[in-house]
Parts: sequence; C-alpha cells; structure tokens
Amino acid sequence: MPAEKTPAAGNLDDDDYPAYTMGRAADLLGTTPAFLRAVGEAGLITPLRSEGGHRRYSRRQLRIAARARELVDQGTPIEAACRIVSLEDQLDDALRQNQDMRRRLDANRANI
Repeated sequence: MPAEKTPAAGNLDDDDYPAYTMGRAADLLGTTPAFLRAVGEAGLITPLRSEGGHRRYSRRQLRIAARARELVDQGTPIEAACRIVSLEDQLDDALRQNQDMRRRLDANRANI
C-alpha cells in the first residue's frame, strides 16, 4: 500500500514548508539565483532539496534572505551580511529566552 502524502494545501500556513523553487524565490526577493546560492554557501539558510535535487525554499528562509539582501544593498559584503543576520537571530532568541525566564521567575515568586 503506498504511503499517503500530505496535501500541499495543508502546508500553506507552515512557514517552514519548502514551497518555493530557486527561480521563484529569486523573483520574490528581486535578486538572482546566485545570491540565494551565496547565502546558502555562507550557511545562513539551508534549502531543502526536491526528489530531483532542486533547491526549495520556505517563507522563513525567504525572510532571512531578504534581510541579508537589505544589508548587501547597503554595501555590506555578503559574508558579513549573513553573519549580521545570524547574530540578529541569535540575539532575538536570547531575548525571548530571557523574557520567558523572567516570567517564570516572577510566577515562582508570586507562588511563594
């Protein structure tokens, strides 16, 4: 019996679903496929691969690549732009974790 596949329509709200081909992703960002390859080589995003080996990008990856493109458009070298975006993401994560820990601490203090 063949495995059931999840219908594509069920993934429309998933920011991590690799819905965009390289060409479509480049069009949406107003850039070239070479730019997407470069941000991938820099380790900023890692596109998934289709069964045929073609790169596929998610909306989340496109947002990250768009931020890198903003920096590149301002004159930042691509490697530096990728590092900046990566550090921005790490900072956002750390701030969220800090806020969560503060809420937990406040809740624990209230229960004492």
